[in-house]
Amino acid sequence: MKLSASDIVSRYRPDKCDLRVFLRHRGEAEAEDPFSEILKRIGLRHERDHLASLGPYLDISVEPFENRRAKTVEAIRSRIPVLYQPTFEITEKILGVDVDIVGAPDFLVLQPSGYQLRDSKMSRRIDEKHHPEIILQVQLYAWLFERTTGAPPIGIQVHAGTGDLVEVAYDGGLSVRAELERIIAIKQSKDEFYEPVGWSKCDRCGFRDRCWSRAEESGDVALVSGVDQNLARELHSLGTRTRSEFLGNFDSRTLSEFRRPWGSRMQRVGNIARRILLSAESMESGREIILQTPAVPSCANYVMFDLEGMPPSLDELEKIYMWGTRVYGASPGEFKAAVSGFGADGDREGWIAFLQIAQGIFEKYGDVPFVHWADYEKTNLDRYVGRHGDPQGVAARVNANLLDLLDVCKEAIILPLPSYSLKVIEDYVGFERKAEEYGGQWAMAMFIEATETSDEEKRRELMDKILQYNEEDLAATWAVFQWLRSKRAP
Repeated sequence: MKLSASDIVSRYRPDKCDLRVFLRHRGEAEAEDPFSEILKRIGLRHERDHLASLGPYLDISVEPFENRRAKTVEAIRSRIPVLYQPTFEITEKILGVDVDIVGAPDFLVLQPSGYQLRDSKMSRRIDEKHHPEIILQVQLYAWLFERTTGAPPIGIQVHAGTGDLVEVAYDGGLSVRAELERIIAIKQSKDEFYEPVGWSKCDRCGFRDRCWSRAEESGDVALVSGVDQNLARELHSLGTRTRSEFLGNFDSRTLSEFRRPWGSRMQRVGNIARRILLSAESMESGREIILQTPAVPSCANYVMFDLEGMPPSLDELEKIYMWGTRVYGASPGEFKAAVSGFGADGDREGWIAFLQIAQGIFEKYGDVPFVHWADYEKTNLDRYVGRHGDPQGVAARVNANLLDLLDVCKEAIILPLPSYSLKVIEDYVGFERKAEEYGGQWAMAMFIEATETSDEEKRRELMDKILQYNEEDLAATWAVFQWLRSKRAP
């Protein structure tokens, strides 16, 4: 059996999943993820920029693969100042299996007392909580270095997306050996095992459609809104595997007392038990359960409000590159979006343009509600006030008029759906998009392409696609808003 750092990444990205390791080992086909390819390209650029800052180097990656280990050992003995893509390979007996283990860190940088091992990552938060796979990867590289040279590297560093060098303490290979044992056990499994699906967990996985369709066919309890991964596993291990079994085995009291793993301890399900059971009932019957009349303020007009942004792992800032608004109601307005510029001051330019649009809306409509889905808009309003200011108090006025439609929906209605994502609910209420391609990951990929190109016409075409997507997001929010406003408690 052969193992490499990519096996660790397979288990943890896009979210931790043992079944993904098993399916890839078995050679099952999976869907391509264009966004991942763009991330790889950005990561390579980040890596090469750092390489250019290190001075003369020896590139091991140009060698045929079978020669790279010997070339790496020779370069280390010769004390070459910088090695790019050094490669290590050892054979180890783990769980009674002879395993070939391969690893190739990005850099070895010679210091007076020895080599420092360094790996480039786009992520800005380098720790076990946010990116355990990164910590395990560099631990693997350090362990392979030690097994190859007889001594560990003098230090381990991760070149983070911030440009900082983050120190990682070497644990002597303990954590990575335990991880390799787990991966070997997964690959040795004769039969497919249970792994609960999850809306965000499965979102970008290449096996999503495969696993999701099987979960729907079986009525997997993991599809019930409010059933977290640990609860699904615990229920499954005790024989409660489907929604119907779940409803037959539990009531509000017994589910409230039921314990499942939560961090390092076991925790009761508690007060959310009743809502989880109602969600299961709703999914079983296919009918929504109205708890109360939705708390929607009565106004002549409403602003639909939606942002498109980049997470901090992909940009030097956690940046909003599009602030979309459109007034609906008695006196509807045109779609207006503030777009950040591509220059050094582009982020601030987008913010100022949004404040101007919002000020124009207030001047025409007064204190009209700004309707959004989930807390992304509020979080970023607060962030941008701190970043660029709010000299006229426009952002504060927007903040005071925010209406989170997700909160309104969840408080009022139990839906026969596995998720309260806007994309799921808009489909449920019958909203149809015109664009064939859309989604937050897709929009980020388009924006990255627009940022990287020097072709102004292509950039304009890419941004027009994102604008169309944002406009349809606003229309979808309005469609869900109207549907929600029509509901009344019995």
